Amino acid sequence: MKAIRVHEFGGPEVLKLEEVPEPKPGAHEVVVQIKAAGVNPVETYQRSGKYPSLPKLPWTPGNDGAGIVHSVGGDVKSVKAGDRVYLAGSSTGTYAEYSLSSESQVHLLPKNVSFAQGAAVGIPYGTAYRGLFQRAKSLPNEIVFINGASGAVGLAAVQLARAYGCLVIGTAGSDKGLSLVQEHGAHYAFNHSAEDLAQRVANICNLRGKQGPDVILEMLANKNLAKDMQMLGRHGRIVVIGNRGSIEVNPRDIMAKDGAILGMSLPTASDVEKSAIYSAIGSALEIGVAKPVVSKEYPLADAAKAQVDVIESSSHGKLVLVP
Repeated sequence: MKAIRVHEFGGPEVLKLEEVPEPKPGAHEVVVQIKAAGVNPVETYQRSGKYPSLPKLPWTPGNDGAGIVHSVGGDVKSVKAGDRVYLAGSSTGTYAEYSLSSESQVHLLPKNVSFAQGAAVGIPYGTAYRGLFQRAKSLPNEIVFINGASGAVGLAAVQLARAYGCLVIGTAGSDKGLSLVQEHGAHYAFNHSAEDLAQRVANICNLRGKQGPDVILEMLANKNLAKDMQMLGRHGRIVVIGNRGSIEVNPRDIMAKDGAILGMSLPTASDVEKSAIYSAIGSALEIGVAKPVVSKEYPLADAAKAQVDVIESSSHGKLVLVP
């Protein structure tokens, strides 16, 4: 089978399309024929060698994917050969024609969701759900501010928060992004570069009798965390989802509000938490609450281009590879 392989850490050019053996399932494992694989920023950090936990080389990137079950181990009960599924994790990587996963990482894909959309579920929706409900413990009628709402995680968070009964404010960097954010459920959408952004958000919160948002989901903490702390409402929670550097902040901005800054990482979720995440997401997909947005599809051979674009371009939704 064909797969992207990394033999040394470095720039996008280290991603090579090669022939490798097709994986075989163990007792509790599933082999999926990949129809689409999701591209996430974390895979670029790992590929560059600048990430706390690095894979053993040679390595095939990819945690998200969707396709058809090819074969299963003898103890697998939840899926069978021929089932449409999406993956929330892979032992061998999803940038490939076939991928090996544990049974717990394989989830049925509803008929109303395409394979490309299925490749946009695992990390984006898992991250959004964990940030909103397991870390921030968002409640209906709370005000949720999503700073960076036009990307895959942001749009997932907009959909889930709106469906849960929150008032949703999102930001984006272009007119197209702003339209997309509102189309998918945000009550308000603002350009994240607007000089009066904090005042606009404050005005909305004041109409609800609040000083600021109850929950802020932050996709670029190294740029925005200090402003988030100033904007946050009393007893509010900031969830740091994305970060690409360091920042200087004034702790008094959070102390005066009895606020909290919460880090989050999807891989650190317990098995029980992950089960809850993907059970909820499965229902949201079935009834159309969760509507994954695919921004662009690339051939598997163009994995390097996709990894450049996921970092450098203003993507509106998910980038996927198609073997």
